Amino acid sequence: MQVDLTPEQRDFIKRAMDEGRLKHAKDAVRQGLELWIERERRRDEILAAIDEGEASLARGEGLVITKESMRQLAEDVKRRGRERLTPEKKARR
Repeated sequence: MQVDLTPEQRDFIKRAMDEGRLKHAKDAVRQGLELWIERERRRDEILAAIDEGEASLARGEGLVITKESMRQLAEDVKRRGRERLTPEKKARR
């Protein structure tokens, strides 16, 4: 297989070789492919999670989150936090 690189890409690889980060130019292609494969694997996982989430919602599971429900959640968290702190404050007195 032959890979045609732009002058900027060739310079980038040469600089990496000069700095000792790459031993051979072909190592750049290998590393690039490894990163691409990993990115595609993560992409597939994300898409599968989205599909599962949509299926879960279609089955009536899960919650629809709105700005108002997020505000309410924040208020509930604050309230519970204050309730937990109240006994601690009384115990210190």
